[in-house]
This record gives sequence, C-alpha cells and structure tokens, in this order.
Amino acid sequence: MRTNPLYDAWLFVIGATPDHEKLGAFKYVMVALFLALLAASLWIAWTNWRADATQRTGVHVTTWVCRVLLGCQWFQGCLWKLPLPVSGTFEYWVGEMRDNAAFAFHRALVEAVYLPNLKIIDPLVFLAELSFAISLLLGVGVRLFALLAVGFSLHLWLGLYLQQQEWPWNYVFLAIIHALFVAYAAGRSLGMDALLRRRTDPKSLVGRVVAWVS
Repeated sequence: MRTNPLYDAWLFVIGATPDHEKLGAFKYVMVALFLALLAASLWIAWTNWRADATQRTGVHVTTWVCRVLLGCQWFQGCLWKLPLPVSGTFEYWVGEMRDNAAFAFHRALVEAVYLPNLKIIDPLVFLAELSFAISLLLGVGVRLFALLAVGFSLHLWLGLYLQQQEWPWNYVFLAIIHALFVAYAAGRSLGMDALLRRRTDPKSLVGRVVAWVS
C-alpha cells in the first residue's frame, strides 16, 4: 500500500517494501547492491565534475538526475521478478499479457512460449531489468542498454495494451525517455561512459567498442 512518495522512497532504501519482504534475508543483498550502485553513481559523477569542466552544466546535471531516477525505477521493477525461478507476481502479469496483448499473434506467443517456460523467462527478465538499472545508475554502456530498454518497453506496451487498469502511454513514455538517452548519449553526462571515453584510445579496439556502446 502506498503512503506518500517520501516515506515510500525511504521504505525502498531500507528494504521494507512488500517486494523486499517476500525475499526474506536475501532482501539485504538487494538493499546493499542498490546502495552500492547509488554510491558508485555519486562517485562517478563527482569524478567527472572535478576532471572535466565541460561536465559542469545544467544540461549534464539534469541528464544525470533523470538517468539515475530511471535506473532506480528499473531496480525497483526487477524486485517483483523475485524470488526465482518463478515469481507469483510475474506469472500473473504474463497471464495478463496472454489475455490483453494488442495482437493475436502476440497472445499466441505468450500462451505457447512464455507461460510454459516461466522458469527461463522470469530469470531472463530479472537480469534484463537489473542490467538496465546498473547501466543507467552507473552511466555505463547507456546507448546500448537504453536501446534494449526501448524494445523492452514497447513489448510491454503491446503486451498489456488491452489491460484496462494499465495506461498504454506509460510504456510509450518509458520508451521515449530511453530513446532520448540513446540519442543524447546520456552516459556521457557525469557517467562512466564519459570517464571511459576520456581514458581510452579511440583508435584502439577497446576505444571503438566504448564509442559504440556509449
């Protein structure tokens, strides 16, 4: 049950949300991981701020804040995919996709592939959302992972399009934000991508890979 944004955010930070409670003692692992990622994000941002005067702009700070908040959203979202291999909540929403996808072929795909293989699908979705969270919080490989998140969000949009309690635009907006992260290379704003681009030779193999994903 929601109370207010400040109190709910505090419950999330200390691992006292219903999604955390379902994990038992493992919730402390997830709390520690989130706090470590948040601390690392702050350290990376501060390192960029000190090392590169061009990073000290309102645009870069705003991009960093938005990127970190979206990373928090993905981290919170991945929690209800636990415990593995199959979360009851995840199974419920996959069932909703079977009944509410926009197109018949999508509903048939969920029925024939997703539901019989939940023990595989659930861990994959958990890892995907966790990877989005890590990428956005740290600002590493953002163009690549944000592009993947666009496809992920559009899949949710079409998969839950007919679900009457869902507003389809939620997922469209989520896709739009990640598309902007791709277009404007959000990891270069006080993120690890900015550090890596400064510290790698753009002509080397590593440099070319960094340039492609960041």
